[in-house]
Amino acid sequence: MEATERLFTRIYRRAFLPLLRISVMDSRRRFLGVSRGAAPKTTLFENMSERKEVIEKCQDLVKDRPPLLKRKFVEFPNVQNDSTVRVIQWNILADALATGRDNFIRCPKAALNWETRKFHILEELLTYDPDVMCLQEVDHYDDFFNPILKMLGYHGSFMAKPSSPCLDSPQNNGPDGCALFFKTDKFDLVNSEKLVLKVTHDGYERWSNQVGIINTLRCSNKKEFVIGVTHFKAKPGYEDVRYSQGLDLLEHFTSQVGSLPGILVGDFNAEPTEEVYRLYAECPLNLDSAYKLLSVDGKSEPAYTTWKIRKNGEQCHTIDYMWYTKTSLAIKSLLCFPTGDEIGENRLPSATYPSDHLSLVCEFSIPDN
Repeated sequence: MEATERLFTRIYRRAFLPLLRISVMDSRRRFLGVSRGAAPKTTLFENMSERKEVIEKCQDLVKDRPPLLKRKFVEFPNVQNDSTVRVIQWNILADALATGRDNFIRCPKAALNWETRKFHILEELLTYDPDVMCLQEVDHYDDFFNPILKMLGYHGSFMAKPSSPCLDSPQNNGPDGCALFFKTDKFDLVNSEKLVLKVTHDGYERWSNQVGIINTLRCSNKKEFVIGVTHFKAKPGYEDVRYSQGLDLLEHFTSQVGSLPGILVGDFNAEPTEEVYRLYAECPLNLDSAYKLLSVDGKSEPAYTTWKIRKNGEQCHTIDYMWYTKTSLAIKSLLCFPTGDEIGENRLPSATYPSDHLSLVCEFSIPDN
């Protein structure tokens, strides 16, 4: 009897509770006259179709705030001038988490306010003119990012977490999830797959709360490649869950890649010492991590991709990666990380950077032959 009760409790928590949360949230929004997921009736960026226009508007809207951190690219001149794709990977920090459970005790509250922070996020995204944007913790897809990026010529896909922690916040904007945007004047969508990642424990397979998107894109020269984005389970003690999620994602990614070039990016929430990192580094696809090229020996990951201070102390980790098939892709340039001094003693997020994760930007070269 006790085992049966535990089974039904797990089913309720994993299947019905997320639906109940969303239902309650929808009811509250209908009472307030707000349509969940609807595009805004008006936008500050109306009739803007140029990237520079939007960047300048963002800067004007936050002109009373310090400017964004300035970063530089490192070029790799020996790479041939074949077809290129510039990808940005970034956990942008969900609105509901920034002002709720994440407890960024050294960050000014004004810097966490979505009504201004969103313009710094948009400016960071557009500054590097990416062909593909791969994002995590997106909880303003329909009412902010998708309408604006669509005006600028991007096609977007969104996959929400089944039971997003954002829904625990009373003032949430819906569940967070992964988003993938690409320029429609440069690529055609060949195939798209949205995933809820599976995990296996004690021989039983179940759905997890983490997701991914995998797209196959065709360049103007008819060359195709596969691009995927994901966000694995966070926190210490869940190494086996991340490994299991990594296995499931890699299976789907491998199936789409076949013999094509492949790029798989995300917030993997795993240090290079974890088993899931070795899984990707040693898999048959011959993947490599792009940002190792910035190290002196070309074999070491950056010292950090996220650096924050919470109530339980300072946390400096390398957990975000850009994996690529090194036999079919080359790296043309990488965006450098700011130093600790440039980030500042209060770390991230801050008045000069809108997320606790730094963006990763890489320009890949796809050989024409």
